[in-house]
Parts: sequence; structure tokens; C-alpha cells
Amino acid sequence: MLRCMVVDGSPVVRKVAKRLLASDTVVVTTADTGVQTVSACSVEMPDIIILDCALADMPSVDIITQIRALPGSETTKIYLCLAEIDVTKIMRAKRAGAAGYLLKPFNRESISEILPQASPAGGAL
Repeated sequence: MLRCMVVDGSPVVRKVAKRLLASDTVVVTTADTGVQTVSACSVEMPDIIILDCALADMPSVDIITQIRALPGSETTKIYLCLAEIDVTKIMRAKRAGAAGYLLKPFNRESISEILPQASPAGGAL
């Protein structure tokens, strides 16, 4: 069973992402702050994290760095979620340990590209 966490300040985005991702083989959890995310990851590390780049409580790079410092985070894929391509944010996230990025608004096709059974495309870094 694949564990995916969607981190976004917007309840609508979390709900849409959860509907797009959840299946018989994917369990989706959500968080709306960086503190919540790091805390949840310290209890159970997800396989995939979709992380909004504009959370109110802490910068996404700090969240990625704190997650990467936790045991068991080596294989977790973290994808930065952006409203538009921002090369600076993407490169900072990559240096901190992100695997790629995802643009909003996402749909079933774009979000499925980050799942392991899908062929790599689009937002790879």
C-alpha cells in the first residue's frame, strides 16, 4: 500500500488531491501546516509527499530539510507544488531533497505522473 501525504493550506486543494490520489492501493493523509507535516512524518513516514510551496507557518525548504533529517525519509519522494514555475523555488527545494514538482491546478493525469507505477514525465527534476 502506497502512503501519500498532501500538504496544502487550502482545504479545497487537499480535498481534490485526496480524491484524485486515493484508491485501493494508495492511502492519502493530509496536513495544512509545516509543523503538522513534520510531526506526522516523525510518526509515520509517507512514501510520497506533495508539499505546497506557500504554507503560512514555515518555508517549504525548511519543511523538506526537517523531513530529510528524520529516520526513514531516504526513500520518500517529496514534490513541491507550485501555482507557476519558479526555477529558484524548484532548485532550492531540489537542493533540500525534493524529487520534483507539480503545478497547480493539477488533474488526474498530472498527479498520476508522480505515482511509482506511472511512467516518469513532466515534473521530474
